[in-house]
Formats: sequence, C-alpha cells, structure tokens
Amino acid sequence: MTENPAPVSLPEPTTARPAPGELTFRAPRRGKPPRHLADFAPAERKEVVESLGHQGFRAKQLSTHYFERLVDNPEQMTDLPKAVRSDLVRDLLPTLLTPIVRRQADDGQTMKYAWRLHDGAIVESVLMRYPNRVTICISSQAGCGMNCPFCATGQAGLTRNMSTAEIVEQVVWAARALRTGELAGGEDADREHPLRVSNVVFMGMGEALANYSAAIGAIRRLTDPAPDGLGMSARGITMSTVGLVPGIDKLAAEGIPVTLALSLHAPDDELRDELVPINTRWKVDEAIDAAYRYYRATGRRVSIEYALIRDINDQGWRADLLAQKLNRRGRGWVHINPIPLNPTPGSKWTASRPGVEQNFVERLRAHGIPTTIRDTRGQDIDGACGQLAAATA
Repeated sequence: MTENPAPVSLPEPTTARPAPGELTFRAPRRGKPPRHLADFAPAERKEVVESLGHQGFRAKQLSTHYFERLVDNPEQMTDLPKAVRSDLVRDLLPTLLTPIVRRQADDGQTMKYAWRLHDGAIVESVLMRYPNRVTICISSQAGCGMNCPFCATGQAGLTRNMSTAEIVEQVVWAARALRTGELAGGEDADREHPLRVSNVVFMGMGEALANYSAAIGAIRRLTDPAPDGLGMSARGITMSTVGLVPGIDKLAAEGIPVTLALSLHAPDDELRDELVPINTRWKVDEAIDAAYRYYRATGRRVSIEYALIRDINDQGWRADLLAQKLNRRGRGWVHINPIPLNPTPGSKWTASRPGVEQNFVERLRAHGIPTTIRDTRGQDIDGACGQLAAATA
C-alpha cells in the first residue's frame, strides 16, 4: 500500500471560473457571515452572551429555543424578558439563509432549496423523505474548488467557504419544515411521532474536507445533546469527499463515528485524473488506503460513490478492477453506491444505459462487494448538485 504523500503547495485564491483540471484549495476571502449561536461550542456561549451585557444563563435558554424548540422568533421566547429578547435574537440568531427558490418532486417528498447567503452567494440543500428516515443533503461551500467536469458545482468554481452556523442552519430549517408539516407526510401523518431529520449527508455544494474547521464544528453542533445541539446520532451523518487524503486521516482522528463516503468514480489513475482532478495530487490507491485507514480507526464501513457515466467509466473491466483493489485491503469494510448520473444541461456527460449499469453492479457483487444503486431524487427539479444554483444566479 502507498505511503502518505509529501505536503503539496496550495494555489492562491481565485474567484474566476477554473480552467480544466485546476484545483482551488483556499477559498476567496469575503466578508464574514454574521456571528451566530451555532458558531460557538456550548462551553463558549455563556461568555459570548455575557460579553453582550446579558446574564450568562441566557445562553442555555437561547440554545433551548434554537436547537430544541427550533424557534428564532423573539415573540415565541416567552421565558426571556421582553426587554432582551430582540437584542439576543439580533446578536446571536441573525438570518443566515434566505430562501429564494423552493421546488418539490416525488409527490412532495423531495424538496430542493436554493438559499441566498448574506453576501449574495447561493447554495443548495435537498430534503428527502423515505419510508423509515428523512435525509437532508447539505452544502458546505458556496461553489466548489475540486472542478470535477461532470458536476455543475465544480464547473462554477469556488465562491467561498460557509460558516459552521450556515451549515447547521440548513438542518435546523429542515427540522422546522418537518415539524410544521411542510414536507409531504409531515405533521398530519403522525402528530404523536413527528418526523425529524435522521440523516445528514455532506453531499451538496462544496468539498467539506476543504472547509474542515467549519464542517467539523457543524457535525459537533448536530451531534451535541439537546439543548446544546440537535442531538443527532453521528452514525446518521455522512461526510463525502473526493479524496483529500490528509483530511480523511484528520477526520479519522476526531473520534466522531460518522460515515465516510469516498467519491471515486474511476478505479484507474488515467481516467480519474480527468474525472476527479484531485487525483493528480492523491492517486486512486492513496485515496483507497486513506479510506481503509478510516475504517480501521472508526470501525465504520466506508461507502464508495461511483457516478456511472455512459461509455466513460461504466465498462465491466473497471468494475472488476475496482473490486480487486477494494478486496486487496480486506473484506467487509466497504460498500459501493453506483449512482446513475443526473446530467447537467448541455453537458456531454450522461447516465449509463440500464443494461450496462446492471452489468457493472453484477460484476461488483460477483466479487463479494455489497453494492446498492443509489436512489436518485428530484431529476425534474434541477436535482443534480449545483443545477438549481446555476439556474437561479
């Protein structure tokens, strides 16, 4: 197996549309979002509240309203004195996301949002109801610097990193939508057991490991017990990455048992260099090694994401090669999610033919690799990452 590569020099920030294969690790500097309660760890909030001239115990009250009651309207915070409600909300619960487009699909069980951030940047999130769970796909950056040519977000380039609170607010907004019955099958379906967000996947806009500090802060807010956080299980959170090897190793050391999803898309370096430009820094075997180390450190089975692209990466021999590489590290540590590509308008990249897709899956399974075709949602509402933002901007 390969050793960790030597450190690489990072390019300077840019706001221009990237050239083919160009990577952007450092986000352009823009005005910081307003500070928000969710930016702070529970132990920090008392000091922040006191610095604003309020009594320290108000921090716990405010946390209870935001994370547990899902309230940000001062008029509903009746346990707070009227004289301080508005000030606390203004200073610590500012508006971070403004909905500008909301589209529904799948009989109302899928909702895709485009949000405008404080500086005009646009991001997306998708809320999906399944029979036994509710999943939200969230963004961690406005745009993305990884420049994968089949991804609408990657082609737009990186606008900026999102803050911890901007990431968390997507999940809180979804929790409110479920509580009010906005998602089909919500409040009216079971008032005694209302829907709640059970799964969060960092698979929206951005490479979360390139915005590491904010992403980890968001995971901690999501998993902190209520009322300090949303009280979610870390096992319901999936961190997706195109293969930032140092970030994978750093995540493994955090001690948070989230699921790692490696977006591989090709088992050979020649093709992956083209499809996933980060492969020019960390090769296929280095990314797989890092994923295996993550499994060994956490005990959490790793997911391999593989977008099936017609006549590009869907050949049977590539399925065989992928399975061989994974099995070389061991058995039972990995699961593959082939994803029928949701093509972006005008793109040469399109989904594999159904028969080719099935052959790819069967060859993986023949090697003993658990394989499940990813359910695709929202194709009629610009469902692919970055499509809605591009149509809205």
